[in-house]
Amino acid sequence: MIRLIPILLVLILPLQTRGQLFQNAEPLAHTFSIVARDERTGEMAVAVQSHWFSVGSVVSWAEAGVGVVATQSFVNKSFGLRGLELLRNGSSPEGALRELLADDPGHNVRQVAILDTGGRVAVHTGKDCIAWAGHRSGKNFSVQANMMLNERVVPAMEHAWRAGETLALPERMMEVLRAAQAAGGDIRGKQSAALLVVRGKATDKPWDDRLVDLRVDDSQDPIEELVRLLRVFRAYEYMNLGDLHIEHGDVPEAMEAYQAAMKMFPENLEMQYWTAITLASNGQVQKAVPMLQDIYNKDPNWRELTRRLPKVGLLPVTEEELEELIR
Repeated sequence: MIRLIPILLVLILPLQTRGQLFQNAEPLAHTFSIVARDERTGEMAVAVQSHWFSVGSVVSWAEAGVGVVATQSFVNKSFGLRGLELLRNGSSPEGALRELLADDPGHNVRQVAILDTGGRVAVHTGKDCIAWAGHRSGKNFSVQANMMLNERVVPAMEHAWRAGETLALPERMMEVLRAAQAAGGDIRGKQSAALLVVRGKATDKPWDDRLVDLRVDDSQDPIEELVRLLRVFRAYEYMNLGDLHIEHGDVPEAMEAYQAAMKMFPENLEMQYWTAITLASNGQVQKAVPMLQDIYNKDPNWRELTRRLPKVGLLPVTEEELEELIR
């Protein structure tokens, strides 16, 4: 038996494909994705879906004022940070892509797309990426996929991108993912999805330059869950706008923003609660009372929170008004 082992190894090793050799060391993010730029706002984004856990932590890379990168198939994760660094140092997407692939022994199983702040793109689909694999690109976008059920996925993504020009960039990206899935999607099915959006120009507040960062790491329907999260995100944008109007003393504008938020996310008690507290804080206790009672009936902990607000200046009402609000 000992003499047979070297012979068996000789027989087995030639059967291993290049892809299998990379399999144990690197993530298998076979997937479909889009990198894109909104010509009106300059915002840049990456959106992706895969039958792979937490695909957004592997494929999506972006930096405000620099560009975005999607690295997938048998993933070389270094392409994300290195690609952005090359762009930051003055390389074009084509130049950056060329440098990334030049010293990569696995270039034939890589798929990567790079987009810069000018909307220039470079994309590579290695010849050994698992079928169906391919890409299409143009000014301000690139769509790419591998291990798809069929060859219709990428054309469907391109069509959705071009058809969605009136949409805001995050919603437009979602329509591209939906189109890919409707056309067949990943041959293995669905598991995770992500959306990352950054400013076209960096500001002096880098903590505000990442505009949208949403991930669904494990779901039976990750794209639709991502769409839902984006809708929740938009609702909270209205809540933040309402708070800003309150800071400036514009109660009518604040209430309009709060109402828009609640309309988008009607089941969220917190949005209802702070709208009621805003009414009470601005002399409209009688309007706030029935809203708060409905909230308390669903979760009495909100009543206890109301008791605590006057002490920290978030509910400037009299003791009598407070009693009315917490009854």
